[in-house]
Amino acid sequence: MKSLFKPKPRTPVDVVRQTRDLLIYTDRNPDTKETKREEKQMLELSKNVRELKSILYGNSESEPVAEACAQLTQEFFRENTLRLLIKCLPKLNLETRKDATQVVANLQRQQVQSRLIASDYLEANIDLMDTLVAGYENTEMALHYGAMLRECIRHQSVAKYVLESQHMKKFFDYIQLPNFDIAADAAATFKELLTRHKSTVAEFLSKNYDWFFAEYNSKLLESTNYITRRQAVKLLGDILLDRSNSAVMTRYVSSRENLRILMNLLRESSKSIQLEAFHVFKLFVANQNKPADIVGILVANRSKLLRLFADFKTDKEDEQFEADKAHVVREIAALEPKGP
Repeated sequence: MKSLFKPKPRTPVDVVRQTRDLLIYTDRNPDTKETKREEKQMLELSKNVRELKSILYGNSESEPVAEACAQLTQEFFRENTLRLLIKCLPKLNLETRKDATQVVANLQRQQVQSRLIASDYLEANIDLMDTLVAGYENTEMALHYGAMLRECIRHQSVAKYVLESQHMKKFFDYIQLPNFDIAADAAATFKELLTRHKSTVAEFLSKNYDWFFAEYNSKLLESTNYITRRQAVKLLGDILLDRSNSAVMTRYVSSRENLRILMNLLRESSKSIQLEAFHVFKLFVANQNKPADIVGILVANRSKLLRLFADFKTDKEDEQFEADKAHVVREIAALEPKGP
């Protein structure tokens, strides 16, 4: 007889609503492992989050269905499900945290009637970014919140908020946290913030040039940590070589202090740091309007630089690198000191 009365399959909207109810319950109960009832609620919540993930990503038996994904997304952002999920994440078990992180990531890309409604929701609830960024200070939550944060900053308005907030200064410390995985995750988010949305990044760097590059030079390029230096000099090259940042690049390569730091990086024993430093150094040399003090430093160090470049090779043949190097050598050899 039981088979005649199979429970009606739940719709995506039902799954979201039940998840939201369970999150509200979890949020209101400070200790979630006290009673059998609470344990059952947590199991139910884990099951629901797993089902949300299955609807959005599909499973071994079926691909995701666009209509189901749209219904789920609409219901998810209709009320504060995202806020509750972020708030309750520390109370969930590890597997459920991973599932929840994947759900949040996927929802950032879901369109409903050609709109990314996640972006609208986050603009109205932008303080959630404060929670996600601060997650780097919590060893247990850092990688989950970090992954969510990187997906949220796919939206330009969200990235702009993080760039312009006080949080940007914290990244210089997060990148150097002793926990390697967390430091690497923070570095990945930092890179995304500084490369994804070109016009927003150019505006941010122009407005915040002084403090940003003072921190970047002292905390990252002159860090005692080899990995930090290597990542920082590579990212610096990516930023300065991007056409959107041409005004920032011109300003950076007119600074004597910046040249000093890059010349020190050129002398590193690490080939990869040397190579990345060269890509930035060549911008100082290529600048057609070099200030007199930059010319002075290059002339004073001419013989050392030419000796360095004579032995400077890449592991693999690289025609572009050889052409760049030849150009740099010609430019340095031809430099004349500027008058006072």
